[in-house]
Amino acid sequence: MHADPNFANLTLSMLALLAGLTLLVAGGESLVAGASRFALRHGMRPMVVGLTIVAFGTSTPELFVSLNAALHDHVDIMIGNVVGSNIANIGLVLAISALCRSLPVRFESIRRELFLVILVSVLVYLIAWHGVFSRILAVLFIAGLVWYTISACRGRNNIVVNDLLAGKVARNEPQIKIFALQIGGLLLLAFGSDLFIDGAVDVARHLKVSELVVGLTVAAIGTSLPELASSLSAVRRRESDILVGNIIGSNMFNLMMVMAGTAMITPFRMGGELLSRDLPVMILFAAVLAPLLYFRHRLDRLTGLALLAAYVLYVYCLV
Repeated sequence: MHADPNFANLTLSMLALLAGLTLLVAGGESLVAGASRFALRHGMRPMVVGLTIVAFGTSTPELFVSLNAALHDHVDIMIGNVVGSNIANIGLVLAISALCRSLPVRFESIRRELFLVILVSVLVYLIAWHGVFSRILAVLFIAGLVWYTISACRGRNNIVVNDLLAGKVARNEPQIKIFALQIGGLLLLAFGSDLFIDGAVDVARHLKVSELVVGLTVAAIGTSLPELASSLSAVRRRESDILVGNIIGSNMFNLMMVMAGTAMITPFRMGGELLSRDLPVMILFAAVLAPLLYFRHRLDRLTGLALLAAYVLYVYCLV
């Protein structure tokens, strides 16, 4: 009996996708660790490192996957990756964290970031309704993110992000090790994103599903693993404000840097199913957090279960 060549090809494609995902996660961790050590060694405050390198560093897999997808003319994977990651960060990562432990959250601590993410999400919807994400819009988005980062760094005086940034890394750590972590992380991200995109495209072709759906599901969940890892670590340390802030910050970076950065290289069109299904879901997941945190000041297990159920239903409708 001969083996089914289509099944064999699908298996190879899945292995390539998983191998690429492994390299992406490892590369993101290495890049963040190296950059954090470099910043601390040169006198940057832990607060600044946390609000910039760590908060946005967990989104580097999304950035590399999206840029690689756009450069290889797979724009639907890029769009699906960004939109799907924002949905997964709340419906999956934040939900699982709340299921592990009830999370008390001070609404005032993340109010500005939450409203900014909702506003930018609505702007992305309006851009999709218009049709094209242009370079001019991309410049405005990136400038807005730079402005936010600078104002956030000036406006906050203290934040403990993790053990690495709490001072447990020696200032006299060899410079060559720090550079090796950063260069190694970038190489892993580059090779991993290339392998991941090849595997994702092949899987979409074998399963006869659209690249947009692959981006919204497989790519989105895969590139959200760094956020899940850092969130579970924050749950263990009972740092719920930081947990929710990092999720919101990651969503902001995905829209204002990953999507906009891709548009700087190659403007792209949006519309169709995004307008009627995916973008409204992304906005709804972000918007529902505002009343929950304002009135209840916590994300309990029941809320986590509701968010996770909504996310599973969304993925079921996609597949």
